[in-house]
Amino acid sequence: MSPSPDLRARGTGLATLVVGLCWLVVLFDGLDMFVYGSVLPNMLAEHALGLQPSQAGDLGSYATFGMLIGALSAGTVTDWIGRKKVIITCTAVFSLASALCAVAPSLGVFGLGRFVAGLGLGGLLPTTITMVAEYAPRGRRALIVGTLMTAHQAGGILAGFVGLWTTGAGQWRVAYWICVVPLLIGVPLIAKYLPESLNFLVAKGRTREARELAERYDVELPAPAAERPAAGDRWSAVVALFRGGLWRTTLLFWLASFCGLLLVYGVSNWLPTMMRGAGYELGSSLSFVIVINLGGIAGMLIAGRFSDHFGGARVATVWFAATALGVYLLGIHMALPLTYVVVFLTGLFLFSAQAMIYATVAGRSSDDNRATAVGWVSGIGRFGAVFGPWLGGQLVAAKSESWGFTAFAIAAVLATVFVALTGLRGPQRTPRRDAAQQLTTTG
Repeated sequence: MSPSPDLRARGTGLATLVVGLCWLVVLFDGLDMFVYGSVLPNMLAEHALGLQPSQAGDLGSYATFGMLIGALSAGTVTDWIGRKKVIITCTAVFSLASALCAVAPSLGVFGLGRFVAGLGLGGLLPTTITMVAEYAPRGRRALIVGTLMTAHQAGGILAGFVGLWTTGAGQWRVAYWICVVPLLIGVPLIAKYLPESLNFLVAKGRTREARELAERYDVELPAPAAERPAAGDRWSAVVALFRGGLWRTTLLFWLASFCGLLLVYGVSNWLPTMMRGAGYELGSSLSFVIVINLGGIAGMLIAGRFSDHFGGARVATVWFAATALGVYLLGIHMALPLTYVVVFLTGLFLFSAQAMIYATVAGRSSDDNRATAVGWVSGIGRFGAVFGPWLGGQLVAAKSESWGFTAFAIAAVLATVFVALTGLRGPQRTPRRDAAQQLTTTG
């Protein structure tokens, strides 16, 4: 029996609260992640902390390596202790690490700060995706995830403006002080207003807390899971990703996420530098960061709507194919207005293609292991996020910027193939707790 209109309305109101608060911290996540690429041209120009082009790629990979560890850890930890605690901890960690970067006396300390920031950044995104997916109104999960991910691109836009505002000598330190703001704004708001996941509470047998929370916000209490892993068997959610023939689909999503995040972080870190190497002025190169993220915001909303109607895997497949074409075209010097159009369209497909992998995995997972499934697909993808900035750095150091675009286009082609092989069925209209929501049964 479907919920009454009043229940749906109240549930939508609670979903708006959860999405709004998570959107705020993901905005800061995007700012912190993209700010390195925005200030990098200036850091290289003034040889800040003795930075050389051959070191810049390695330095960019420190944060993404930390994100790998953070995503793999948080995805499992949040299924143990709850979504809210992990979101607060991750936000505090990357904010404090940005302060360390701002005062870094040497390249080694700066790199340590970026690595620690990555721990928080890597854990935050899959946890917030899990949270909003669980509170999303039925039939709107991909759109809600896409809406959340617009915050990441908005953070990228903000990072582009920060890069434009901090072009003076030593001003890159100011940029990192700006990234400390989440500690003063995001953490207090999340701690006071964000509710814990009802699905998590019910899945852990904490029914009294779940009932009190449901009554406080006047929403329907989720039904208990038909089966729940035994207490103490904390790794059962990870093992479940490979049971019953799921291993093939799990590995394909991991490979697709590897290629997708190689693209996201490779392009995000090196777009201004590669475009400047291709003959564009510094101002235009930094403006490309803003434009590609504007395209990313539009793409999230479009992809989310399409995925709810046609299936996330179908949309991700088409989106990755379009990304391959767009990234390849960026390696061709064009008139500036046309370049802006290509950059915008590339951003439209690039970022939302990866987001739809997350949305698809979230939709194909049970309440018991959703955070683990999303965390691991994000965490394994972080190997690509480590490799992408390193690869871009090697190509820039070798004065082969145009080959960077070709390499990233090949990664997009591979992602297209991997997602297509997971199956391109449409979205399944079943109750959230139905056993058919396992990883291989929805599109």
